[in-house]
Amino acid sequence: MSDTPQLVYFFGQGRADGTAAMKDLLGGKGAGLAEMTNLGIPVPPGFTIPANLCIAYLESRQFPPRLAGQVEQALQRLETATGRIFGAADNPLLVSVRSGAALSMPGMMNTILNLGLNDTTVEGLARRSGNPSFAWDSYRRFVQMYGHVVCGVDGDAFEALIQDRLAACGVSRDIDLPVDEVRALVAGFRELIASRGTSPFPDRPMDQLWGAIAAVFESWHTRRARDYRELHGIPDTLGTAVNVMAMVFGNSGEDSATGVAFSRNPSTGTSELYGEFLVNAQGEDVVSGARTPQPLAALGQVMPEAYRQLEQVARTLERHFRDVQDLEFTVERGRLYMLQTRRAQLTGQAAVRIACDMVDEGLISEEEAVARIPPDDLNQLLHPTLAPDAELELLTTGLPASPGAASGTAVFDADRAEALGRQGEAVILVRRETSPDDFHGMVAARAILTARGGMTSHAAVVARGMGKPCVAGAQEVSVTEPGDACQVNGRRLAEGDWLTVDGTTGRIYAGRAELVTPEVGPDFQRLLGWADRFRNLRVRVNADTPADAHRGRDFGAEGIGLCRTEHMFFEEDWISWVRQVILTDSQKTRDQALARLLPEQRADFEGIFEAMAGLPVTVRLLDPPLHEFLPKEEKQLAQLAEQMEIDPATVADKAEALAEFNPMLGHRGCRLGLTTPEIYDMQVEAITRAACGLKARGIDARPEIMVPLVGSVNEMIRLRERTSAVVERVKSELGVEIEIPIGTMIEVPRAALVADKLAEHADFFSFGTNDLTQMTFGYSRDDAGRFLPDYVESGILPFDPFERLDAEGVGQLVEMAASRGRQRRRDLKLGICGEHGGEPNSISFFESCGLDYVSCSPYRVPVAR
Repeated sequence: MSDTPQLVYFFGQGRADGTAAMKDLLGGKGAGLAEMTNLGIPVPPGFTIPANLCIAYLESRQFPPRLAGQVEQALQRLETATGRIFGAADNPLLVSVRSGAALSMPGMMNTILNLGLNDTTVEGLARRSGNPSFAWDSYRRFVQMYGHVVCGVDGDAFEALIQDRLAACGVSRDIDLPVDEVRALVAGFRELIASRGTSPFPDRPMDQLWGAIAAVFESWHTRRARDYRELHGIPDTLGTAVNVMAMVFGNSGEDSATGVAFSRNPSTGTSELYGEFLVNAQGEDVVSGARTPQPLAALGQVMPEAYRQLEQVARTLERHFRDVQDLEFTVERGRLYMLQTRRAQLTGQAAVRIACDMVDEGLISEEEAVARIPPDDLNQLLHPTLAPDAELELLTTGLPASPGAASGTAVFDADRAEALGRQGEAVILVRRETSPDDFHGMVAARAILTARGGMTSHAAVVARGMGKPCVAGAQEVSVTEPGDACQVNGRRLAEGDWLTVDGTTGRIYAGRAELVTPEVGPDFQRLLGWADRFRNLRVRVNADTPADAHRGRDFGAEGIGLCRTEHMFFEEDWISWVRQVILTDSQKTRDQALARLLPEQRADFEGIFEAMAGLPVTVRLLDPPLHEFLPKEEKQLAQLAEQMEIDPATVADKAEALAEFNPMLGHRGCRLGLTTPEIYDMQVEAITRAACGLKARGIDARPEIMVPLVGSVNEMIRLRERTSAVVERVKSELGVEIEIPIGTMIEVPRAALVADKLAEHADFFSFGTNDLTQMTFGYSRDDAGRFLPDYVESGILPFDPFERLDAEGVGQLVEMAASRGRQRRRDLKLGICGEHGGEPNSISFFESCGLDYVSCSPYRVPVAR
């Protein structure tokens, strides 16, 4: 046996060097091809160059010395298996070259088909097939793909030449062009590559092959691939494998076809073979949108035997992998070949339904069902839909490629979409058809609309994976690229015009629509019920109103982890009374203002406590930056002066004296509670009176009082003493006994460092990771959006730390505070109330720290569960 390391893995003729378990090495596509071969499913023979060579190549810009010999040996095996010779003039072997990482990545390199053709071998293919049109059509496709993918020529330049030929010949499809016109197209393509490409088109098939292999490896570092990995948290160190496979031809006549199939409907989850196909076509035709495909069911009428075999293969693979399969296939002269099987990307709705169905079918366990669904996919079930009574102008209808609805302004360029998205604008990306080059714009857009393509087009697949609405194949939409407008049934829409896209129905409307959130179904609740059985952390909701509390409880929240009382004061009728408390020098005026606020606060708390009856409600005492309460406009100053019965200039002077250079690090939180303690006294009294009143009525209110922004143990000691005194006074006055824990929010780095001392005076810690991140990094949440995207894109940071917890830095503070707090007080309750509490990766870290619960906004509660 040779000691030479294996650099090439062959598959074909019923056996393969690899298996499905070798996905990290062979990539998803290569592992799937090997497994199908071993199962006896018809797969064209080929070989895989493993993913670990990708990273080595990118570091050295060289192929390993032994690779050339092993590739040549694999080609010889391929020649033996097919009876054709690579580069031969009479009976040429042609191959496809595809990328394939361990995880499915729509941002990777386009497939290259028909590699091995040149001016000589194309004539051999024509003679061998007896069909010159087929041979030259295959050559045209190859030069176009190779010129774009390997030589770097803009794909639109090739498309423009094709459109010119179609118009000159008076035909609508490229396959209808006469042979001489296709010959001329090939010559035009080669001239285009020579003038605009990074390298000329190579004639030697071996040069073509090595150029394609290098291009696959190079594609790992393209912008669209990096964007996709960043969005989905895929490590850069995986690399991509290269799959070289003998060509089978779906474009060899009317008895041939190519298509994409799913073993179940990837949008709805219905148990049916689903997909699209094209007769006399090659694979890229289906996904590129160049032609409008037919629904897969029609294959049963056109080629019934191939369709029957495809159904059987789909059932076999789904049972074998115990998961929904995404399949690519070709029918060559009536014979079925499988080109790919991989786990299908599903909408959230489909994923939930299929998980529940597969449990019922005995394919998977309840634990597997929960673990199989990415938590963020549940967000798709909560996406807005059009309001039932919305009156909109219907522009056109396309294919409902990805569910949900969105409104935004039309944008026709991916770079422009990204730029506007960064500015916070809602945009709809409108394209003739999308390609991997548009990925960054698709990420930024609220929805995607394409004039071409079908349900399995690039736009459809990527949009479904991201949970964005998409309408594809809207044929009445005419998009000229590059450009800043489109025509829809004769109506011009320019950049900035509002559109509404309904990816559930395929309808496109003019204008901006009212959207509503759908109700979730029984499968959704069933899945979350299983999750509740298996999880350790509890899940609370951040809620400041009874409506939010009810909504959170409907989504399964087990209490409120953060009730922000400052939000209650911002109503116009009440903010002036808070301003009087802060600005006045008169104790009488301050007492009068607080007396006006007390019943309103009590009513607010009663509504929230009643909505959460039987569950804990953590109320954070007032914590706004002081500047948010100070009057600024002349009208506000005059109104406040009249209420306080003093001169407006005096009010203005007092407000100016309290102005701060850095309000987020200034007179806020417990600092305001210590300098103006009457505010906290009023709030604590309102909380206690509300809870005691409800308890007297038989309603189980469970408030918890949280002191914000503590950084010194003396702050906590003084405020705990004062808070406890108010609670005991009210309880004594009302004659009601109720337990009200008093804790603090850990959001200042120093609080984490002295957590052991704080724990002596706190019944609980709640980590405010929004502010903790801000203070640890020294980034302003309000301003960091100007540079954080560049930081992430350039690799300075792996992700936005305000979206996903920085476990390395901020996480150390959380872990330290949790550990030190529990060492001093074993019964200390620990939670997190920043928005990281709804982000899956952050939740995983919080569980490792031993926290008791996470809390997040209402619509993130299902994700957190």
